Amino acid sequence: MVEANREIVDPRIRRTRQLLQKALGKLMETREFDKISVQDIADEATVNRVTFYDHYPDKFALLNCLVAGRFQELLAKRGVTFDGTCASALRGVVLGVCDYLAATPSTECGRQQRQMASHVDFAVIGVVRHIILGGAEKHRPTEDVSPEMIAATLSWAIYGAANEWARTPTRCASEQIADTITALIVPTFDLLQGKGPGR
Repeated sequence: MVEANREIVDPRIRRTRQLLQKALGKLMETREFDKISVQDIADEATVNRVTFYDHYPDKFALLNCLVAGRFQELLAKRGVTFDGTCASALRGVVLGVCDYLAATPSTECGRQQRQMASHVDFAVIGVVRHIILGGAEKHRPTEDVSPEMIAATLSWAIYGAANEWARTPTRCASEQIADTITALIVPTFDLLQGKGPGR
């Protein structure tokens, strides 16, 4: 459920979802994700539990939408749109992941922060996979590999490489590493366009 790409017509729905996402973000500043209940989120957002469940099936879906929204904001700031046809747009997605991880506080200092970070990790990977699949829908899948498999491979590779960069104390600039990561993943990206080995 990545709503950042969807236009929500009713402003009341948009406002309620923004309240819930803001509430979760605020709670996560002081508490680990696993210790935050749906009731805590509803209370912070000044809505009831029924309203929460009208918008999200659980707090994990809410976290995914919160991460997706923040990630999409980063892409929008860089003017990145991804339709599955352009490696330079793919670089923009890579750069967005790098920017997101660089702006996220370090999770090296304790088991509690690491547990929360693992939820965020999966949310970011899911958002990237969703973006890549959205672009892949514009193309005919290759005979050998499904778009879902390619998108999963790319999203995990992008996140893993960007996370390794973000954890490096003497890391280079995000623009530089984005070039490196993009060069590493372009052969897999080319499969989306039927340009794989031997084609």
